[in-house]
Amino acid sequence: MEDSVDRHLARWRGKAPFEERVEAIVTRMQTLVKHLAHTKEAALAQVGMQDYEFETLHRLVARDGRATPSELAADLLLSPAGMTGRLDTLEKAGLVRRVRGVEDRRRVDVELTPKGRDLWTDAMTIRGEVEAHMVHVLDEEARAQLDRLLRRLLTSVESGRVPWDTRPA
Repeated sequence: MEDSVDRHLARWRGKAPFEERVEAIVTRMQTLVKHLAHTKEAALAQVGMQDYEFETLHRLVARDGRATPSELAADLLLSPAGMTGRLDTLEKAGLVRRVRGVEDRRRVDVELTPKGRDLWTDAMTIRGEVEAHMVHVLDEEARAQLDRLLRRLLTSVESGRVPWDTRPA
């Protein structure tokens, strides 16, 4: 069965210096990532949430529902001022609350509210269902094999065995 990448390869065959199998694999991965991004956007739109809201709540959930603004800013690669603005918006929406430290009143933690957790859970549930539907076209053995192959590619890149700059010096 032909897909969009097959058509892409046919258009470029003989016109660009690439190894066709490598181009096919990389382009399919990129296309799947785009589909996953659209899935995330659709899930967030369905629950009425913006991406920045989801990402902040997601980091809070990962930290058991409570973190300092500086921890969240580091997780999200934001400036302290950017984090403050984001937290102001989320607090006004009732998704998080700022809580003063008991032992040190100068310390402020950000806490996920029940409303924030519910909204995050709704978005994650929709995303999970769509992602599972996408992956379950493969049987269990094929899913396990794909997982192993992707892990092998990723560990190679993360270990530095794949050079980022392959141009001659």
